[in-house]
Amino acid sequence: MRRVAQGRTLRGNIRDLPPTAWFLIGGAFINRFASFAVVFLVLYLTSHGVSPASAGLAVAVWGAGEVLASLLGGHLADRLGRRTTIVVSMFSSAAAMVLISQIHSYGAVLPIGFVAGLASEMYRPAGAALVADVVPEGQRVTAFAVLRFAVNLAIAGGAAVAGFLADRSFTWVFLTDAATSMAFGVIALGALPEGVRSRRSDEPDLGAYRQALSDRAFSLFLLASVLAAFVYFQQQVALPLHVTRISHLADHDFGLLIALNGALIVLLELPLSAWTMRRPARHMMALGFVLVGLGFGLTAVAHSLVALMATVAVWSVGEMIGAPVGYAYVADIAPSHMRGRYQGLYGLTWSTGTVTAPAIGAWAVVTNPTLFWGLCGVLGLASALLVLAARPARRSRRQAAPAHVAA
Repeated sequence: MRRVAQGRTLRGNIRDLPPTAWFLIGGAFINRFASFAVVFLVLYLTSHGVSPASAGLAVAVWGAGEVLASLLGGHLADRLGRRTTIVVSMFSSAAAMVLISQIHSYGAVLPIGFVAGLASEMYRPAGAALVADVVPEGQRVTAFAVLRFAVNLAIAGGAAVAGFLADRSFTWVFLTDAATSMAFGVIALGALPEGVRSRRSDEPDLGAYRQALSDRAFSLFLLASVLAAFVYFQQQVALPLHVTRISHLADHDFGLLIALNGALIVLLELPLSAWTMRRPARHMMALGFVLVGLGFGLTAVAHSLVALMATVAVWSVGEMIGAPVGYAYVADIAPSHMRGRYQGLYGLTWSTGTVTAPAIGAWAVVTNPTLFWGLCGVLGLASALLVLAARPARRSRRQAAPAHVAA
């Protein structure tokens, strides 16, 4: 599928974004400013005497909740509406974060962490589907780039703050996360529409998934995303352990690395999207996967803060190139009444990384870091080759089943 925005400019696309998109972007900014609970969970648990492998298991359980969130959130977004799904997600996430901040038993962290992962990520398919509902095809790369700009602007400021909060008390990391989730829920309740919703008589969920997977290029893209997600989410477990246990740097140094990722995206992703939106999606996604693998692969030889910052810069550029194009690609090929489920299926491939990355990375990075980071580089290349192996998908002009738009 060739995604080329003929006659469109970055400035024009931004100017034409509807108010609904801006409310969603603003809410996402507030929420993501403090959404660092899972990133710091491994450090929180190991600081209380939990082994790295057990801490990795806890993050993997959290990730299992995120896996279910992609499918459940996509289903609810199509059936109940985008707004309702976002509100339920944010309010239940806030409750889970408060609970985690008050418990001290590793056994209790596991089930509550699962619920937190489920609740905190359930809004994503609904948000992506709502962008597709209100932004025309040809402008969606820019819309998703602006959304990511807002999210990573929040990360750039919030990660450093979270790092210093964690140095004092991890409890504040969880409580601040809860407060910002509540704020996004209130914004969604008062300012967002329900968007396109399917009827009970429309094609069932399993049929929607079969339809998506029948496209060979899209299926290979999903498989490539599974591999890339394993590499990308090493930032949650393997990277902090590499920073603190192998390179012997401080917790706040890891916070600065994550802040650098957000800052680079704030500075460069929008200009890059003006270039990527005029080029074939398949090529851009492959390039992004290669750079993500290369950046994490180079971590094997990076032990100073400066060297680690260089590796973060490489995989950040890969993320900036591939991510907005990937979301827009899925939005463009999905029938309107199944956008939530298509985005949920795409989100599922990335959610697998939140399970596989900590489950394997926490053990592998302390066992043989050089071999492990080298494997990450190879997987990045493999994911790019999978995307390039298929011919571009046919440009989708599917007849959408009857659906209705709710305010």
